Amino acid sequence: MGRGTNHLVRVLVVNAGSSSLKLRLLGPGDELEAERDLPPDEREALDAALAELPAPDAVGHRVVHGGARFREAVLVDDGVAAALEELTDLAPLHQPATLAGIAAIGRTLPAVPAVACFDTAFHATLPAAAATYALPRAWRQRFGLRRFGFHGLSHAYASRRAAAARVVSCHLGAGASLAAVRDGACVDTTMGFTPMEGLVMATRSGSVDPGLVLWLLRHGLDVDAVEQGLDRDGGLKGLSGEADMRALLARDDADAELALDVYVHRLRAGIAAMAAALGGLDALVFTGGVGEHAPEIRARTADGLEFLGVALDLGANAAATADAEIGAPAAPARMLVVTAREDLEVARQVRALLAR
Repeated sequence: MGRGTNHLVRVLVVNAGSSSLKLRLLGPGDELEAERDLPPDEREALDAALAELPAPDAVGHRVVHGGARFREAVLVDDGVAAALEELTDLAPLHQPATLAGIAAIGRTLPAVPAVACFDTAFHATLPAAAATYALPRAWRQRFGLRRFGFHGLSHAYASRRAAAARVVSCHLGAGASLAAVRDGACVDTTMGFTPMEGLVMATRSGSVDPGLVLWLLRHGLDVDAVEQGLDRDGGLKGLSGEADMRALLARDDADAELALDVYVHRLRAGIAAMAAALGGLDALVFTGGVGEHAPEIRARTADGLEFLGVALDLGANAAATADAEIGAPAAPARMLVVTAREDLEVARQVRALLAR
């Protein structure tokens, strides 16, 4: 496909997770033509689903981790697949499923170009001050230690929908991160070398004192136990016993209130830090499952951010569905809810690559 034909491309967007394989077929005008959620390892179910769908012109795969090498979408070949496999230990929950999805779709649609689109690529524009850990140079060079950032496909889409110069994008779901976006380029983010850094999440602790981790290792916990606590038993679950924000908001007890207070405290602090990286704020965007569907969290977050020019319209916030403005009309900074559509961002990147 050559320059000028990208608007004709029907794209099959593949999002492979540990528990499902999500297929979204987007037509040339980004209309959703079909969608399927499949078990991840059932070849017959995948073959049957693909046989039912209109034939795509290209396949776009969401890839969580592209490391330092992949700074933009690329056509998948054996060399790219091998390079992605080498990054598995940086995203052990996501990368194997993605590679399995690439292989499975490739077997069924071998003649259709496959494109890898990376969550980390959006953050490749981070300046050195934001991307660099203050660690020994020998460590950084030997292991490639740096802040990568994640949720980039979501942040890219949400910030572009905001159509403002200085945007703080809040992707709040089971995983959560912020991005500071200036004129479409990311200049700071809250996740780092792994998706465990930054905000409090459903089961992930977010940032903790590294000295605390060392203390735990020296006082009877092994590496696996610490990882379990930080990644799968921490966050809202660790604070309250409940990982689901909807269930947590429905509770009325001290543990639930503490969990919400800690969550919002970290969120507000992170938003302020992102705004500082931008030198101000023109738009604050909420996306992801919690960002889109929890008006109470949006309201709690806005309370205390008036110094950034944020003011909430309580009625608009309570009534918001899909894409909506929720800020007070006279406020200096806009507030928006944007439906997460990583599939549209993947399709955009696929078409742009194939049009070159």
